[in-house]
Amino acid sequence: MPSLGRLHLITDTRPGRDPLAVVRAALTVAHADLVVQVRVEDSATDREAYDLTRRVLALCAPYQATCLVNDRLHVALAAGAAGGHVGADDLPVAAARRVLGPAGVLGATARAPGPAREAVAAGASYLGVGPCHTTSTKSGLPDPIGPAGVRAVVDAVDVPVIAIGGVTAARVPALRAAGAYGVAVVGAVSTAADPALATAELIEALTC
Repeated sequence: MPSLGRLHLITDTRPGRDPLAVVRAALTVAHADLVVQVRVEDSATDREAYDLTRRVLALCAPYQATCLVNDRLHVALAAGAAGGHVGADDLPVAAARRVLGPAGVLGATARAPGPAREAVAAGASYLGVGPCHTTSTKSGLPDPIGPAGVRAVVDAVDVPVIAIGGVTAARVPALRAAGAYGVAVVGAVSTAADPALATAELIEALTC
C-alpha cells in the first residue's frame, strides 16, 4: 500500500464549488501528506466522476499525493486511482477488496470497535471513523462520537484511523491525542476563504 497521507481532502462538488481549485491549493501546501478522496454527488454520472478523477490524478502526480475514489470503485479502477473508500451503504468491505485486488488502498467507514474489527478483517487498509463532531456537509449522519469514540476504535484495530466529521484545525490535537492517524475534511478547506492557508493550519496541527 502507498504511504498514507495524514490529511484526507474529500472533494466538494455541490453547486457553486470548485473542487479542482481547492485540490490545487491544498496540494501546494500539503504535497504527499494529502490524500484526495474524489466524492461526487449521487446525481453525477460515472463519466463525470471519471473525468473529475482523471483531473485530480493529474494534479496529484507531481506531488506524489494519493488519489482515492469514494463509493464508485469501478471508476477508481478505470481512472487509475490508488484505490477507494466504501461507506456503510456501499459494497461490503470483502467485496470491495475483491474488486480492487490485494494492492489497492481500501478505506472503510466505521464508528464502533466491533464493525471496525470486521472491516479490517475483511480487507480495509484504513478506517474513516466518525462523525467526530456535528457537520452539515452530509445529511442523515448518526450522532457524533467525539474523541472518546475515536479512541475506542483506535484501541480495537491495527490500521490507520482517519477521524472525520466536523474536523477543524482547532479540533485536531484532541483527535490526535485520541490516537487518530489523520483527519478527513470537506468544509474546513473547501469553504475556507483561503484553502491553502486552511490546509497549512491543518497540516501544522497534524504534525505538532
